[in-house]
Amino acid sequence: MYTHRHNLRKRRTVLAAATAALSVPFVAACGGEQAGAGAGVGADAGRASAVGATTGTAERSLTGIRWQVDSITANGTTLRAPVDAHITVEDDGRTSGRYACNYFRGEIEFDGDRVRFSIDTTLMACDDEPRKTFERTLTRTLTREEGALKARVNDDRLTLTADDGTVVRLSEGGADTPLHGTKWKISTLDAEDRAHLTFDEEEGTVSGSLGCNKVNAEATVRDGHITVGTPTTTRMVCEDSLMKTEKRLLRLFDTTLSYRIDHRSMTLTSENGTSFEAFAAA
Repeated sequence: MYTHRHNLRKRRTVLAAATAALSVPFVAACGGEQAGAGAGVGADAGRASAVGATTGTAERSLTGIRWQVDSITANGTTLRAPVDAHITVEDDGRTSGRYACNYFRGEIEFDGDRVRFSIDTTLMACDDEPRKTFERTLTRTLTREEGALKARVNDDRLTLTADDGTVVRLSEGGADTPLHGTKWKISTLDAEDRAHLTFDEEEGTVSGSLGCNKVNAEATVRDGHITVGTPTTTRMVCEDSLMKTEKRLLRLFDTTLSYRIDHRSMTLTSENGTSFEAFAAA
């Protein structure tokens, strides 16, 4: 559930103008200003001025692309992004994505070569310290009140630069990760580094770890659904938190699951509505 609003102050006039401008490829937020570049005469001249600072990327659009976050550099320190951190910008001015542990969605405003985010975020706990530090830094940068971020696209790379020198580096996301053959790490508070599943298309099985015990079962994939059979598990006993998580994960078996893959993230939902997030291991 998205419960916390960042940047409540929205400049609706700018957003409306930016949304209208998206009927042609968005380029104003993709390049810096050239020295001595004037306002130009007519729409074509304005567009040429806006994209002139990009490197061979005229007509490049910021929208309609899933941008994978690679890193963020703040106060001289560079933090590498988790594999599932991303930002997506839609043609209608909406945006969504994931910091590290939490998801966000909202609107993005364009003003020349600068962008401003106005977004809601989920409020899930983030127990892993590196992910927590990365999320805190990226959240503070995207939702800053003191000025918009300068956006620049070069080839398949995007940089968002704040006035204080903080730089977010992103790259254009590729195709969705395949379901089969990928080690999917289950995002849980107690077993994120231990619980994982791998689907084998040739064998028609799913196997992995529930955080404590290993698991194996038959798995048939058809029409966006996975029918999972009765699980076979080892019988180790672990700390209470892991055993509690394991009981929850066992709800993924002996049922039919719907699944949705978005680049390197996957959502598994059981027939009773229980959902789990997973991401492709690096």
